[in-house]
Amino acid sequence: MPARAFITGLAGPQITPDERSFLREVAPWGLILFKRNIQDAAQVIGLTESFREVVGWNAPILIDQEGGRVQRLGPPHWPAYPPGEAYGRVYDQQPEAGLAAARLGARLIASDLAALGIDVDCLPLADVPVAGADQVIGNRAYGTTPDKVAQIGGAVAAGLLSGGVLPVLKHIPGHGRGNADSHLRLPVVETDRSLLESTDFAPFRYLKDLPMAMTAHIVFTALDPMAPATTSRTIINMIRNAIGFGGLLMSDDIAMGALAGSIGERTRAALAAGCDVVLHCNGRFAEMEDVAANAPELAGEPARRATAALAARRSPEPFDVAAGRARFAELMAGHWNPQGH
Repeated sequence: MPARAFITGLAGPQITPDERSFLREVAPWGLILFKRNIQDAAQVIGLTESFREVVGWNAPILIDQEGGRVQRLGPPHWPAYPPGEAYGRVYDQQPEAGLAAARLGARLIASDLAALGIDVDCLPLADVPVAGADQVIGNRAYGTTPDKVAQIGGAVAAGLLSGGVLPVLKHIPGHGRGNADSHLRLPVVETDRSLLESTDFAPFRYLKDLPMAMTAHIVFTALDPMAPATTSRTIINMIRNAIGFGGLLMSDDIAMGALAGSIGERTRAALAAGCDVVLHCNGRFAEMEDVAANAPELAGEPARRATAALAARRSPEPFDVAAGRARFAELMAGHWNPQGH
């Protein structure tokens, strides 16, 4: 059966009988994993294999594995990775070394993920933070200038792709000016459009050919004074046209505090605005059912974009992981302490 236009979470480290029946019946397009779903390598491999077995195809499995504050896999079973700004520090001293470090760090992450059956990483961030913004982005960002963010973001995406993992560009069209943590409440940005075009939106234009992107739950009053990007047809049209992003567009987690209405209403609003698929993360079964009841089967342009995104999956290029880790440590020396992760 065709997949439905949503990505689901699960409650724990194994698929429960109720979840199994749900997945088989409603066929979500993908699965996203969080720390609650992760114990060790054997368990994660079993989970990813079980999910694909239940839905009946090689569906995408996503994770947020950025490094720094946002990494769902970590010690003792997996290495820690630096926050994005650490690559920016290397870049400031020597741009070529900064780009090499960013690409290599992402290639190492991809090696970790691919071994587990995870083939999509919600990375790179193309957000450009400004002074006074909420710290929800903070040191996750690669820098505070559009060109630097774009260059490092491109290197991260290239590293993931070379390791057989699809990147997700986030948070389009930009979370850097957010005056609130969208996990908790709705940020409102009152900056004029010309400044947004030259700063916030610029890295996304540079990275517009990546296969997937994730929206920002942010109101940009210069574009749409009422609705956040995720549920604004005006802003999603801008993402498609002015920014030029043609890949699969997913919402950020629709259970976040920035959005209003029931889970079903949020699902319908995001899809009506032009998101191709809706992301729902928390694994709460009643909410999962509400998403599924309001997410249609993928068809038309969303289905075409979903197929095109997954067609970008490829086998990992040859890579010496041990040598890569040693070189990564050299590049990051003095810029990041893995023990202080």
